[in-house]
Amino acid sequence: MPLECVDAWFQDEARSGQQNTTTLLWTERGTRPRAVKQQQFEYVYLFGSVCPTKGIGEAMLVPWVNKDIMIEHLEQISAITEKGRHAIVVMDGAGWHTDGIAEEFNNISVTKLPPYSPELNPIEQVWSWLRQHYSAKQSFIDYEDIVTKVCDAWNSFLDCSQRVTKMCERRWINLTS
Repeated sequence: MPLECVDAWFQDEARSGQQNTTTLLWTERGTRPRAVKQQQFEYVYLFGSVCPTKGIGEAMLVPWVNKDIMIEHLEQISAITEKGRHAIVVMDGAGWHTDGIAEEFNNISVTKLPPYSPELNPIEQVWSWLRQHYSAKQSFIDYEDIVTKVCDAWNSFLDCSQRVTKMCERRWINLTS
């Protein structure tokens, strides 16, 4: 397959829910801001992937993680990969990223990052952006509310393909230069 026909995708999972992270707040000097910190434990996992060169992404929300869900997510990427093209999906070494998960797909290959190297996966910046712009300082009513708000956040991120490209593009992923 010629390199001009290969697309690099970056994949990872992020957990979102009622046990949110707090972030910095702008306040008047000398005041102590208050922020909501929920005590419940409802959450969802967002399986997300981005293709910086095309400015697109795919995702699915699930209540847990396992190999079957990972294969379903790869199915999404396979379906959106244009005929005659091949997707290289870069991911970490999570337990459900087992060898052979891409065997049933003829247009996908999986490449794993070295252990403990999240800085090599550009989608980590996406999780940070989503938390800073949408989920931090957020309270959720129930599971359905979490699903709705996380979907809205992901879709807002993907609304601008230039944002996807700018945030996730790295010089070293350009396969043709």
